[in-house]
Amino acid sequence: MSRLPGLPSWMAAPAANGELARYQFQAFSKQLPVAYAILVVNAVALAATHYRSAPWLLVLGPPCVLCPICLVRLVFWVKNAKIQVSAEHAVRRLRMTAPFVCMFGAAFTAWGLSLYAYGDDYARDHVTYYISNTSLSCIFCLMHVRQAAMLLTFIVVTPVTLFFCLTGQPVLIVVAVNFLLVACAMAFILQRNYRDFTTMVLSQQELLVRQADMLRLNDENFRLATMDSLTGLPNRRRFLSQLDHVLSQSRAHGQRFAVALIDLDGFKGVNDVYGHAAGDRLLVEVGQRLTSLAGPDVFFSRLGGDEFGAILQASVDTGGKLPDEQIKAFGNRLCTTLQGPYLIGDAVADVSGSAGLVAYPEGGDSAQVLFERADYALYHAKQHKVGEAVMFSQAHETMIRDSGRIEQALRRADLGAELWPAFQPIVDGQTGRTLGFEALARWTSPELGRIAPDVFIPVAERAHLVSRVTETVFAKALAAAATWPGDLRVSLNLSAQDISSPATMAAVREIVGRSGVASARIDIEVTETAVMRDFDQAADAIGGLRKLGLHISLDDFGTGFSSLSHVHRLPLDKIKIDRSFVADINANQKSADIVKTIVDLCRNLNLVCIVEGVETEAQRWQLMALGCRIMQGYLFAKPIPQAGIAKYIACEAPLLAMA
Repeated sequence: MSRLPGLPSWMAAPAANGELARYQFQAFSKQLPVAYAILVVNAVALAATHYRSAPWLLVLGPPCVLCPICLVRLVFWVKNAKIQVSAEHAVRRLRMTAPFVCMFGAAFTAWGLSLYAYGDDYARDHVTYYISNTSLSCIFCLMHVRQAAMLLTFIVVTPVTLFFCLTGQPVLIVVAVNFLLVACAMAFILQRNYRDFTTMVLSQQELLVRQADMLRLNDENFRLATMDSLTGLPNRRRFLSQLDHVLSQSRAHGQRFAVALIDLDGFKGVNDVYGHAAGDRLLVEVGQRLTSLAGPDVFFSRLGGDEFGAILQASVDTGGKLPDEQIKAFGNRLCTTLQGPYLIGDAVADVSGSAGLVAYPEGGDSAQVLFERADYALYHAKQHKVGEAVMFSQAHETMIRDSGRIEQALRRADLGAELWPAFQPIVDGQTGRTLGFEALARWTSPELGRIAPDVFIPVAERAHLVSRVTETVFAKALAAAATWPGDLRVSLNLSAQDISSPATMAAVREIVGRSGVASARIDIEVTETAVMRDFDQAADAIGGLRKLGLHISLDDFGTGFSSLSHVHRLPLDKIKIDRSFVADINANQKSADIVKTIVDLCRNLNLVCIVEGVETEAQRWQLMALGCRIMQGYLFAKPIPQAGIAKYIACEAPLLAMA
């Protein structure tokens, strides 16, 4: 029951709002001991003043029964005043207040009025003072429990007012009326205070609910802001934040940890061949595979595109130690887990993952340095150990310093004076006749001396300086080609950055236009990797060159992903077979089979086939047996400076005449 039968709703015990009841209970439990103390003290005082004038059983009987109960309740509430209770317990305790109020209010009031007939005027005044002071004090102590306060007011004020009015004494009637007015005024104030208290509690509850909603929304926004929506992994922002956190902890406790960057090999081809939806499905599976390796010591993240990151901390079992062997094993496990095949719809994609790792503190003392060095190790893996994990080492540190010096030298270089092309002949393997030359960049720095192209070209690409190299080599190579016999061709190389740069392509077209070399004599070589990086942009750039009459060669054919899917979509004239298939062609039947397949492909598509890396006569005759005729390699000549071209051509003429 929420209220006593017959009582108005404002006198009912709390039931609807458990939290409000809990706040009422907390305030009530601190003030109730005061009410019990007032009852006991005033009862003892009243008994003392009537001890000689009233019957001892009337004087001592009720106090001896009621006061011990009050003291027990006082001790109980003092002990429980600081205990946090549930809302249900608070409602239950508050509902029990009404019976106690009725019992104590009626008992003490009846006892006080029964003593009024005894003693002198002072004793009667004491009874009047006792009833009014005690009742009003107790009502005030019950102010946070409106129901109990109103019940006590009704139980005490009504009989007392009637009692004094029925005496017929004008003074007592005035006292009764005054007592009634004070009680009513107090009841009115209590009602307003209770309403204000309730409003405050409900407002606080509403504020707490809003704060909880806001915290929930903030948590959700934070989760969304730090989560990759496709894979469900933390995103780049979360990764960098976690890296800062782990770095701070490791500094404080002197522990090692490792950072790994993972990049998918062949992912661009999946997007181009099967579409971005298939690429997304592949990334989702990559996220699932990485998640299967996650744990309390491993944190994974998608950094963007097909690049992922990981943080490996020392486990508790190892006592905070993280040896290099464990880091390398983790990197190998990453690459093994990411190896294909991946089922994307009805197709199967063969994708792998390369990883670069770096350990703290040896690899760097800041998050930025660690990230950059893990990225360098990843770059090294992509260039030299595709599908494997490479850990940053002192050798890489040396290469970074060397690369830094080369980059700075490139930035300061007068490329017009320091950069020059060397020319490697492209010959007819059957007749030995030179058909043209491939222009290869060479650089002699006044600061560093001669730098090999496989060293400075990657540095130029990473520093976004390769367009300057390309434009310089194009201009000098075409100027040299203008002095050659008209039947000799010249091949020029474009990098991935060149193809993706409209400004560089415009500069190339301008250089070709003013060179004076017939467009039909110029071959532009683009690598399969450059085409795959952004096929649409590459197709536009190649199409623009093709319109000028230049011939297009696809270089390093067979080393990239899904080459055949793009051959028919590009305006190609030639395909160059990568030297990796030639090195072991006399001993490896698979290499011979691959070369034969490419030769047949070129014949069927009416494309010229050129083989690179021919170094021995055995390779030459094996290639000719497979149908290859146009070749390039050290067997015929190493790259020749422009000054040596005339001598080379002059020496070749007698040999051709003898053949």
